[in-house]
Parts: sequence; structure tokens; C-alpha cells
Amino acid sequence: MRDSFHTRIGFVLAAAGSAIGLGNIWGFPSQVANHGGAAFLIVYLLVVVVLAVPALYTELSLGHAAQANPVKALSSLSTTAQPLTAISGKTMGYLNVIGAILMLSFYHLVAAWMLAEGFTFLLTALHLPAMPPWFADASTMRDIILLLVFVALTFGIVINGVQQGIERWSRRLMPLLIVLLVGLIAYMSTLPGSADGFRAYLVPDFSAMWNADLLVSAMGQAFFSLSIGLGGMMIYGSYLKKDTRIGRLTWSVAALDTMVAFLAGLLIIPALYVAMAQGLSVTEGEQLIGEGRLIFQVLPDLFTQLGYAGAWLGFGFFALLSIAALTSTIATAEVPIAYAIETHPLNRRQAARIIATIIAVIGCTLVIWFEPLFNWVVTYVTQFQLPLSGLFYFIVLGWFWQRSNRVRELAATSWRYRLLFWHLRLFCPLLLAWVFVDVAL
Repeated sequence: MRDSFHTRIGFVLAAAGSAIGLGNIWGFPSQVANHGGAAFLIVYLLVVVVLAVPALYTELSLGHAAQANPVKALSSLSTTAQPLTAISGKTMGYLNVIGAILMLSFYHLVAAWMLAEGFTFLLTALHLPAMPPWFADASTMRDIILLLVFVALTFGIVINGVQQGIERWSRRLMPLLIVLLVGLIAYMSTLPGSADGFRAYLVPDFSAMWNADLLVSAMGQAFFSLSIGLGGMMIYGSYLKKDTRIGRLTWSVAALDTMVAFLAGLLIIPALYVAMAQGLSVTEGEQLIGEGRLIFQVLPDLFTQLGYAGAWLGFGFFALLSIAALTSTIATAEVPIAYAIETHPLNRRQAARIIATIIAVIGCTLVIWFEPLFNWVVTYVTQFQLPLSGLFYFIVLGWFWQRSNRVRELAATSWRYRLLFWHLRLFCPLLLAWVFVDVAL
């Protein structure tokens, strides 16, 4: 018997935890800062409703209907009179499994860097100056050890299954993440320069709303922030009971994810302006620094300048990022684990150990041969695998999946459902194809 989520809130927290990752906390605020402040936020909210929620609903629906891992789900639901559709479904399922493994490999390395920063600030706050240099000074050995620590955290949770592992820890980690986020916002609001940051974030530049680049950026961010495209949401959907109605669950997950992204902006953008008030450089050309340099250079420099309080602030910030990473990795890890269990004579513990070993080996390889491999793996997963998979999910729901397709059945009952069906079948794929082509070029 397949494992399943025990409660509705457990599923919502787990699925939102999967969606809430580094893209919410460093990607979303950077996009807002560089695309007209609240103007981007307004367009982003619209795009969440028009594209991201339908994409999330589609991926959850595929898993829920098939009650299987992405390889079996996409293969069975793509079976029509044309045998090539089943083959394409199975191929995309395998790409999901491979993409999930690659994503876990580089995500665990980034998480290792966050652990290093967090421990550096914690030990500094505890007045243990002899210890931080090992964490603060980048080295191959440090990155490998901390990567293995994070792999152990991820698979130490998922090895216990859906209810006892993923659901139980999501119910603990998600409230802690939100408390940390709100607490950091409250403290940041007391520092000089933060008021300018809040204005830059919350006051819209309406002239920027008509920029095509803003629209494409908002579509890409909305799609990626909900963790759609690697099969994590599909496998979570398969762990819902067959009689579950997933429409409201989809909106709940999207709302929680969007709320955290909004709160992340209330932390990051004011922090950048606080850094400017401290004399730090936070711009590249006309744009605010974002993503990797923001997290691992600008903000650590800011926390260091703030002295003893900054050490605790830095520890809290990197603890927040580590929790966000962990809630994402436990979801993504279910993709290859479910595939291994359902297609090979393995139990969960055996599958988890094998997948953990594979992730550790690839992750260590990325550490040792960082320059030629890391950027290639990240680019493949984020710019190719994610949008291509999401596009394929829409095609399966709208075109390949014939029998027991609830959306197709509802479309025959009223014009509203018919409009929704064509929205999922045609409009959403076209929007996503636009994002895919824009990113590829």
C-alpha cells in the first residue's frame, strides 16, 4: 500500500515547503528590486493566477490521477491511439528523475555554503573566535563535509516515509521558517536605511508595468517559485487519497508560497538599503545586486559591520535559508525514491540509501570540478528541464490524457469549465513556451 499524507494541513505545508526555496528568498526580491518595485509585484500576482496556479494544478492532477511516480504517471496518462505519446511520456518521466537528481546535487552544495555561513556567524556570536575560520574559509574539504551533512539531513527525513518523515517535519519546519522570517523583518526595520528599502519595494513604478521584459520575468519567477517541472509536486499529488479534491489545495499552496515570497522581499530589499546606508556597494550598473553575490557577499558584509547583533542576525538569516532549502530537497528527493521503490524490488530504506549515495557522489564531483560542471548543471535544470517539463505537463493534461480526465469531463458540463480547459490546453502552454524561448535565447 502506498504511503499518503495524513492531514490536509500536512500536505499544504509539505507542498508549500517544496515550493518555498532559494528562488523565493533571493530570486523574487531581486526581480522586484530591478523591475519597478511593487509594479513587478502586481504583475507577479496576476501571473500567479493566470499561469502558475494552473501549472501547479496540472502537475498535482497528473500525480493524483496516476497514483504513481513521474515515469509511470506520464507514461500511463499519455497512452492514446498514438504509441509515440506513451513513449514521450515515459521519456519525460525519466528526464524528471534525472533532473531531480542533478538538482539535488547542486542544491546540496549551495546548502553546504549556507551552513558554513550560518555556523560562522553562530560561533562568532558565541565568542568562539578560534572556530569560525574553518567554516569561513572556502575549501574543498569543508564543502564536501557540509554537503554530506545536508544530504544526511535530507535523507534522514525522507527515509521515514511520507507521514512519519516528510509530513511530520514539514509541520515543524514551515512554522519555524515563517517565525524566523517575520522576526528578521522586524529587526531589519529598526536599522537606518530600511525605510527607503520598504518604499522601493512597496511603491510601484507603474511605467515599468508595460515593459515586456517585466512580464516575461514575472512569468518565469512565478513558475519557478512554485517548484513546478521536476515531478516533486506530481509525486506529492500521488500521495493524496483518491477522493481528494485538489482545487482548493492548489490555491492554499500557491497562497502560502506567494506570502513567503512577499515576506522575503520585505526582508531582502530593506537589507540592501541598510547595506547602502552602511557604505557597502550593492549595485551592478543600474541594478541592485541579486542572487549569489547578494547572499554570499553583500549580506554577510552587512551582518559583519553590525557587530554582535549582526552575528545573531546573520545566523538567523542563514538558518532561514537552510530550512527553505531543506523543505525543497525532501520533496525533490521523493521523485527518484518513488521511482526506485515502484519499479525495482527495493524498500524505502534501500532506495533512500542508494539515491543518497548517488547525490553525494555527484555533489562531491561538482565540488572537485566546480568550474566546468556547476554552471552547466544549474543551467540545464533551471533553464531547460523545468520549463520543458512544465510545458509537457500542460500538453499531457490538454491533449494526451483521454480517459478519466476530470478537467476534460467537466468541460462538457458548462462554458466555464470549457473555458478553463482551453486555458490549460492552449493559453498556458503558449505563455510557458514564450518563457522557455526567452530564457533559451
